[in-house]
Amino acid sequence: MDIIQLDTAKEFAEIKNAYEHSGGDPSVLEMKDVSSLVVSGNKILSANPTEGVVLEKTSTKSGVDIVLTIKKGYAIPNPVHICFGVLPKEGLQQINVTMIAEEEASVEIIAHCTFPNAEHVVHKMDGRIFIHRNASLTYNETHFHGNNGGVEVIPKAKIKIEEGGRYYTGFTLVTGRVGLLDFDYEVDAGKNTVCELNAKVYGKGEDRILIKEKVILNGENARSVIKSRVAISDNAFAEFTGVTEGHAPYARGHVDCVEVVQGNAIAKAIPIVMVDNPLAKVTHEAAIGSVDRKQVDTLMARGLENSEAIDAIVKGMLK
Repeated sequence: MDIIQLDTAKEFAEIKNAYEHSGGDPSVLEMKDVSSLVVSGNKILSANPTEGVVLEKTSTKSGVDIVLTIKKGYAIPNPVHICFGVLPKEGLQQINVTMIAEEEASVEIIAHCTFPNAEHVVHKMDGRIFIHRNASLTYNETHFHGNNGGVEVIPKAKIKIEEGGRYYTGFTLVTGRVGLLDFDYEVDAGKNTVCELNAKVYGKGEDRILIKEKVILNGENARSVIKSRVAISDNAFAEFTGVTEGHAPYARGHVDCVEVVQGNAIAKAIPIVMVDNPLAKVTHEAAIGSVDRKQVDTLMARGLENSEAIDAIVKGMLK
């Protein structure tokens, strides 16, 4: 094994360690029957597509370009695991990704993004997701940022769901400091589609959290839920904007936002609903408040400090 290979092996080991801290099982990244991709900065450390999965990847100056295709009619039995990481204290990682679920295909994708040492790291993601007729794609993404608050995460995505398609996504950032999160997803939902977007974020210190999720119900009987759970403390700031538009008969959409505020933190919730078809219906609810004092007192009576009790309650809400 030459020096480059040794360096790569060391980096892969460090990424796996950070992957585990973000809640992932690093052993799956080396299983031959599990599709996986591991990227550190702009280096592709490993790639393992399995039957029915086509993975095209190219390193760029500051990141990677990826096209992930699930072939027509394939139901991928195991989740596809993806790990994006930046190990140095500073750096830029630009991920350009296209995901395609062809007709009648189904897949679950589990992504972990790890920045354990970040003091000034920028992670950008520009995504395009195409879910074709009667296909299903689930995408769950979990972040681990360390405790320095030196990460800027800027994910943008456009999602197109064709007739009968299903799209479920979850974004979780509750370990370590957030830093800056500027999140912007937009979904175009066709006839008889189902779409569910979930976000869970825990901000502290001077963290800034900006979440915008938009679903356009363009097809008859299209259905969607946007659900956000955000907790902030200290001097953190959070703004959630959930937009649902109903443009077709029997389209149904709902926006649901809950934000918990502690200390000097500031939270905003902006649900926007719009309907221009008399047979469509879109609803919303938003709540901002503090942790229930009785719950805090109950946990303190069992031996927790005040801050520990609040943290446990918040993490329970976000779990």
